[in-house]
Formats: sequence, C-alpha cells, structure tokens
Amino acid sequence: MTAKPLLTALLPLVSDLSRDLPDQERYRRLLQALRTLLPCDAAALLRLEGDWLVPLAIDGLATDTLGRRFKVSDHPRFQVLLSRPQPTRFASDSPLPDPYDGLVEATDVDLHVHDCMGCPLMIEERPWGLLTLDALTPGQFQSLELDALEAFASLAAATVTVAERIDQLALRVQDEQRRADLFRQATDRSQELIGQSPAHKRLLEELRLVAGSDLTVLITGETGVGKELVAQALHQASHRADKPMISLNCAALPDTLVESELFGHVRGAFTGAHGERRGKFELADGGTLFLDEVGELPLAVQAKLLRVLQSGQLQRLGSDREHRVDVRLIAATNRDLATSVRAGQFRADLYHRLSVYPLPVPALRERGRDVLLLAGFFLEQNRSRLGLDSLRLTKAAEAALLAYDWPGNVRELEHLIGRCALKALGRGRPASRLLALDAIDLELTPITRHEPEADRPSLHYPAVHEGGLREALDGYQRHVIEQCLQRHGHNWAAAARELGIDRANLGRLARRLGIHGQQQAPGARP
Repeated sequence: MTAKPLLTALLPLVSDLSRDLPDQERYRRLLQALRTLLPCDAAALLRLEGDWLVPLAIDGLATDTLGRRFKVSDHPRFQVLLSRPQPTRFASDSPLPDPYDGLVEATDVDLHVHDCMGCPLMIEERPWGLLTLDALTPGQFQSLELDALEAFASLAAATVTVAERIDQLALRVQDEQRRADLFRQATDRSQELIGQSPAHKRLLEELRLVAGSDLTVLITGETGVGKELVAQALHQASHRADKPMISLNCAALPDTLVESELFGHVRGAFTGAHGERRGKFELADGGTLFLDEVGELPLAVQAKLLRVLQSGQLQRLGSDREHRVDVRLIAATNRDLATSVRAGQFRADLYHRLSVYPLPVPALRERGRDVLLLAGFFLEQNRSRLGLDSLRLTKAAEAALLAYDWPGNVRELEHLIGRCALKALGRGRPASRLLALDAIDLELTPITRHEPEADRPSLHYPAVHEGGLREALDGYQRHVIEQCLQRHGHNWAAAARELGIDRANLGRLARRLGIHGQQQAPGARP
C-alpha cells in the first residue's frame, strides 16, 4: 500500500484526537477508517478485561456481537493474537475455529469466516485489547501488507488512550474514578449490566450517582428486569464494596421466620431455637443489606424494621440486649408500594424511609434493540456450554425478538435462548459446529400486554351438576388459582398479589380446594 492511501485513511483519525467525541462515535470512526484502509467484510475493537474480551465497537458484524463476552481461553485465535506483539494473519485453511463464524452480516447462511487477521493494541507496553478483521472470501488478506495494520494499530492505541483520558477528566475525584472502574470492570461477567438504549443509560447514570452515598435505595420494576443485578452493582460501586452484601428474599420465608432472619434470635426464643443466631442485619454490618420483594414483609415486622433504620439498633428475637449496626439498605419490589400504603398493606412511614432514592428499572420492552445485545450475551454463554463453534440468530429470529413484548423481561429472554439452543441441538442440527436459531425455533407469539376486551379469552364457567352452587364455585376458584400459579411459575406471593388476597389466605384456600404444591412456604420459588 502506498503512503497516500494510508495518509488518507489516517488523517481524519488524527484530527479526531483533538475533538471531544463520545467514545462510541470515536470507535465507530476508527473501524470505518480501518475498513477503508484494509477492505474486509467485518472489523471489531475489543477490550481485554482479565480473561475476557469485551466488544466496544463493531462494523459488519451482527448487532448481538456487542452483547457477547468472549473468554480468551475458549478461543484459540484470540489467544494467538494476544500472544504476539505484531499483527497476525491466519491462513484461509487454518483449523482454528473463528469466534465470528456465522456473525458476519454479509450473509445469513452458515458460512465459515475464511480470512482473519488482527493486531493487539498496546498501551504503556501492556495489551489493552484487539483489532480484528474478517473476510468471507478465501485469500482476501494474502496481498495486504501487515505494516499498514501495525501503523493503524498504533493510531488506534492513541485513540483509545485519548478516549480513556477524557473519561478520567470527567470524573471529579479519585474516589469516583475507583467506583466507576469497579462498576465497569466487574470480573464476574454474569453480573454485568448490558445495554445501550437511552432507558438503560439513564438507569446507569442514576446508579452511578447514588452508589457513592449511603442513601437507602428502593429499586422498582417488573419481575425479571434484573433488580438484584442493579443492587449488586450499587454495592460494588460503593465505598462498602470490600464489605459483605447480604441478601434476603422477603417472599421466600414464612411470616414466622422473617423476624428471626432479619434480626436474629437467642436460645429458647421459639420452638426449635436451640442456640443464638445472628440475623441478616448483623451479618451485613459495615456492608449492604439487600431486601428483595420487600413489599411482602408482614406489618408487624415492618414496624421493627423501621426502628432499626431510624436508630441503627436492633434486638434479637427473645432478647432485651441491643446491638448497633452500620448497614446500607437496598430494597426491591415489583409492587406499587404507594398503592399498598393506601390499601393499608404497607406502612406509610416505612415506605418513605425506604424510598429515599427511588430507582426504577425499565422493562425489556422499553429498551429497544438492547434485546439483541442481551441475546448475544446469552448466546455466547450457551455456545460455550454446548461446545459449539458458533451460536447465532438469523435475521428473522432477530426480528421476532424485537417484535415480542417480553412479559418475563430479561429472565424470560435468558431462559428462552438456553431452551431453544438445547432443543435445536437435540433435533440433530447442525452438521457442522455452527448453529443458527431461526424465528421458528424461538416459538414466540407477539403479545399485547393490554388486550382489548373483545380480544381477551372468554371465561368458561363450570356447569352446575348434582353438586350444586358450592361445587361449581369451588371448581371455578380451583381453575383460577391453578392458572394464576402457572403464570407465575408457582410463586405463591405473586399469585396472591394478582388475586388480591393475603398469602396465608391463599394457602388455606388452596388446601381446602385440594390444589397440590401449597405445602411449600408461601411465596417460595421452586
């Protein structure tokens, strides 16, 4: 390649170094220039985080690639690229599996990537990440000069350095920088908050804002949106990150045990209390206590919780001795607690104490194309678990995901991807180690959450036979409760909320009607 085309491709990037651009725009321009300089079907910029490569920008690859997290030890080509300081060009017939097989947008069929080359980005003499180029045409890169890629990689490293320094200048103090790094670079990839939609970005900004304080946070949102992940991110980005985070699902315990779980008990406090036990508050001392489904707390326990929040002092069940604790409380609920307060089901004073900083988590249907990024994350998890070289979505499958309403939110998407990948593999596909999930594999039916009255399924009332009205009513109640339990995965607390009755009353009614499964603690998840 002559010097003129090289300068033509690089000069705009040199100009960008002095401009204040969003990181995504800066990286997008970088990859566009790379594809101009070295024609290819796809290019990607990936950041190295421990043993993982995280895509920051892509050009020519499927959207869900941005949601994938590539474990370096699972991908031999990435290992080779990171082990060499200079650019590497793989032979078209290289036996090493390519991480992007089936992900290049130029095709929607199961074609292997034939040509691949890449280069590590070195910052302060340490590998920061990778630039990768891929082509579907065999031999496309054989005539390219590796010197051009090496020169481009040097400029790309400068671009990354500028972007990171601009980010650092935007953080006011060193403590905020530490918290942002903890939040961004969590080593457990399964706990990562993934998304680029405006709704998701607003959530992250709110999270970063409140994480450094000791304010009580009330996380709200529908079932399955990831409220527990948000709570974990709050803890990891706080100054309490080196202290424990203790969690308690308030709906998973019988009312008689909630108080003991929260505050502990002494020997003889109740039948079966054979020794002293510290509660969740004491276990979380110095750290964070996360109360999930806090709206399910009994009223009697709500009063004692309020006292602890106000004074920082608690008494174990059966004891007069007081213990002082220093705990940052994070609570979560999928209920409208303000409505519960008006209905007399939740204390108003506790509600105001918990909602010092309300943090709503958007539903998946409000996050637009984030569903594809999250799908990519789950696809990569299942690809590794199932031993495939590639697991991807066809365009029709992507369209189906975008059209669906996601009543179960992110949790529903995670289970859907895992189930469909396993079923598709079980049907004997694929002949190669590339597996593409089509719309028909997903078995999704577009859902309208608020159906017009005319479109709702009609209720079928049981006929009144020799049993009379009482038997007919029992049959109808049994049918309604069983259907409700199925919709909520046999979560008794959620079913009770939908039916508008107390959990204990629902359990007694279920026993009388002979509904199986009520022997588990009301609200417990299977």
